[in-house]
Amino acid sequence: MSQFAIAGLQLEVSGKDNRYLIQKEIEKTLRLFPWVQMVVIGELATFGADKSFAQELPGDIENFYCRIAREHGIWLVPGSVYEKKGDHIYNTAMAIDPEGKVAGRYRKMFPFCPYEENIAAGTDFLVFDVPGAGRFGFQICYDQWFPETARQLAWMGAEVLLCPTMTNTVDRELELCLARANAISNQCYVVNVNVAGQLGNGRSIVVGPDGKVIHQAGELQETIPLELDIARVAQVRERGVMGLGQTLKSLRDSGAEFPVYRDAAPAGAAARLGPLVKPAAGRGGKLD
Repeated sequence: MSQFAIAGLQLEVSGKDNRYLIQKEIEKTLRLFPWVQMVVIGELATFGADKSFAQELPGDIENFYCRIAREHGIWLVPGSVYEKKGDHIYNTAMAIDPEGKVAGRYRKMFPFCPYEENIAAGTDFLVFDVPGAGRFGFQICYDQWFPETARQLAWMGAEVLLCPTMTNTVDRELELCLARANAISNQCYVVNVNVAGQLGNGRSIVVGPDGKVIHQAGELQETIPLELDIARVAQVRERGVMGLGQTLKSLRDSGAEFPVYRDAAPAGAAARLGPLVKPAAGRGGKLD
């Protein structure tokens, strides 16, 4: 099976309990598009960014989504929730298979510091296989700004990067560029699903392994059902983007080393960056 049907749900959500709204939209999507095999929802869509809703996993909210996946026989990526684990809170996404079992959980590696305060960073990459379709990998929102995360997932065999997102800021335009860049440089699909309404400005995007935009949503609530040709990834990786750059092969065959990543302490420009804090007022100054 080369064709795999994914529906991204760009939902207008609030900072309250949105689980039944999400359930309703999943059911409506499957009535309209019964051929959909996976549903992907935006970051923190269930409860918004209120850490008082932090859940233990496994737990009630995960069981709620497992039941929906099992009843409808779909793969379900219900965005992410804040996960409470001991003294830490993580931003955690889950992949649920059509039997209602959790195929994997992924903790956001790069919380949006210094704005996403008091959220611990995950340390483990996650890929999971959809039998008969291909291998999928997870990013969450700000992770996409770090090309190392996409490259690692591609190196682990990911053919589709799923990136639940909650962006309501002026840099959404830049994230659209990043989605294309991550797709092109890793010759894979990127499915970036943002939220809309009070918590997000939409503009979800799906990009193919050749960098072409398959669909870009508007700013309002939108359902994005698409069939992805997973075999296209192998073709582009074999023949190159537009029959040209064979990026992953070049990296595999290169003798180049990147020792800067091995240094325990930052050196060069990184050492001069200063602390990771919110910018203060009046830092602009006038050029002489």
